[in-house]
Amino acid sequence: MRGKTVIVTGANSGIGKATAAAIVKLQGRVIMACRNQARAEEAARDIRQETGADGGQVVVKQLDLASLESVRSFCEDIIKEEPRLDVLINNAGVYQCPYTRTEDGFEMQFGVNYLGHFLLTNLLLDLLKRSAPSRIVVVSSKLYKHGDINFEDLNSEQFYDKAFAYSRSKLANLLFTCELACRLEGSGVTVNALTPGIVRTNLGRHVHIPVLAKPLFNLLSWGLFKSPEDGAQTSVYLASCPDVDGVQGKCFADCKPLDLLDKAMDQEVASKLWDISEVMVGITT
Repeated sequence: MRGKTVIVTGANSGIGKATAAAIVKLQGRVIMACRNQARAEEAARDIRQETGADGGQVVVKQLDLASLESVRSFCEDIIKEEPRLDVLINNAGVYQCPYTRTEDGFEMQFGVNYLGHFLLTNLLLDLLKRSAPSRIVVVSSKLYKHGDINFEDLNSEQFYDKAFAYSRSKLANLLFTCELACRLEGSGVTVNALTPGIVRTNLGRHVHIPVLAKPLFNLLSWGLFKSPEDGAQTSVYLASCPDVDGVQGKCFADCKPLDLLDKAMDQEVASKLWDISEVMVGITT
């Protein structure tokens, strides 16, 4: 990855931090795009200490995916300051949070996990195309299977279930990958998705576990869940491995192609969701 610049969203903890560290170890330069600047700086110090990287190889930039204004400001800075962008890893996410809305009024999980990344990717596409061959990596989840796209209630105003809303946002990620792959054909930019499996991270901080069960849960999670480093392997593989040169619009798990349910590859739904998303985030074409 020497000479390559990689943006990782949500790189201050969990899979994102492990992904950033692994890319730095491969000699790549990482821009950690994070909401919490202080936590990101602390994570960057950890990565520099772990890898021996210098300050220029690990850069922190503020990005709040719950704010379209923040996304636009971040992208303006990147386009102004960065001559090239080789890989964009859409990793950040919120998981099963209580019903809240983003700054722009979107249901939080759909807004952060999907819409914020939708706008981010679109605004950085020209830079990625100028840097071709380049890659976009989308972190989804096997929980997409429990979601559906209800165009009458994308914002969960009529009905909200936090687990279902997470699954919907992750299904939207896969449909986005499907549609973007078609639009990128012949551009030199590839997009692929992945499901990392169950990983020990702070993503589940909104999931209620009874106090008495926590010690058992913690013990089981160490035995059964992946470490963040293991969870990051497929992200790093899709960002760096020559084996996936030119591979377009696929989903991977454990560094191998994954067969998806039909609803995650429905071209008609993917195209309609794209058009509606453009309106929701204010993209005019």
